[in-house]
Amino acid sequence: MDTHKIKPLLPSLREKKRYLVFEIISKTNIPNFLIIKSAILESCLRFLGESGVAKAGILVLPDKFNPETQKGIMRISHTMVHEVRASLALIQKIDGQDVIVRSLGLSGILKKAEKKYLG
Repeated sequence: MDTHKIKPLLPSLREKKRYLVFEIISKTNIPNFLIIKSAILESCLRFLGESGVAKAGILVLPDKFNPETQKGIMRISHTMVHEVRASLALIQKIDGQDVIVRSLGLSGILKKAEKKYLG
């Protein structure tokens, strides 16, 4: 029985990620996370293209979205922060409702992003 473990990636070779905290400003709350996630991904796809979205490594975290405050966290690559922020700013409608998606802050550590921006 041969049990070889795959060597973990060295920290210097790992993808460096950032946690971007965003807020959705609208007249009424949008409780459905999946609709918000798809609107974010669609906007990024339109602005960055498929190659840009792949480089950005966008992951909208479902357990970090608060439907009451309309704030959430997404994980992105450190090289694509400005581009992803720009594509968030371009979102005008979610589920037929006029919205403003605002970037609240950025952190390299998830816990710090939660504590500082989500309260």
